[in-house]
Amino acid sequence: MYARLSAAISASLIAVQKLSDISPLFLVGLLQALLPHLFMDIYVNGVNQVFDFEIDKINKPYLPLASGKLSFRNCAFIVASSAILGFGLNLMIGSPALISNILLNFILWTGYSVNAPFLRWKRYPLAAALIIFVSWTFIFPITYFLHMQTFVFKRPVVFPRSLIVSMLFMAFYSAGIALSKVFWICVFLYEMAFGVVFLAGATSSSPFWIKMVTSVGSFALASIMWYQTKYVDVTNPASTRSFYSLNWKLLLGAYFILPLIR
Repeated sequence: MYARLSAAISASLIAVQKLSDISPLFLVGLLQALLPHLFMDIYVNGVNQVFDFEIDKINKPYLPLASGKLSFRNCAFIVASSAILGFGLNLMIGSPALISNILLNFILWTGYSVNAPFLRWKRYPLAAALIIFVSWTFIFPITYFLHMQTFVFKRPVVFPRSLIVSMLFMAFYSAGIALSKVFWICVFLYEMAFGVVFLAGATSSSPFWIKMVTSVGSFALASIMWYQTKYVDVTNPASTRSFYSLNWKLLLGAYFILPLIR
């Protein structure tokens, strides 16, 4: 959830061209992006728990539904209500980019989780990987940026360098997430992602201090990840889960570096 919210904030900040853009107008536009997204995030996580109930009782017994903290009926109600609220808010706001975002996410992640004919795409490794890749590399950065750029700031459609760098970073990073079960391949992809940020920051037209922040920041994130690999036991599920959790935390750091690259 935090990673998706950070993705929305990061892409929105890419649309900021000058300091005066950080205004009440920007904050309203950001809230328009975050609030419906929060409900859709609840839907995505909830629908996955509903259809993974039996599996989660074994593999993830700590989850609210699997642990019995939340009844199946209440969970289903929350999932349905979240989807309705997410769609309803986006339709009220009227941003074409946000409507595209929620519609595409609803289709992809419903198909990913729901156990119905022609669905439950998570059963197929390639389909599951493509959903993760497309969502994080294209849908999130492009739609949130375009919402802020065109709907909030009323500016023409452009694809600035920082957006392209962000998408290239997420292409490697989301591929690493999708291939997380293949340890050293996913580590290589993560490090490639941080390398993209390092090179883009070092060669940007930004002031020197921003170059330093982006370059040193991306190098620090890459170093932390590489350092932690020595403590990962790939035969221990708890160890790999801990490393997987670290990857999401490092992603949050990268999301706040990316808008600085110009």
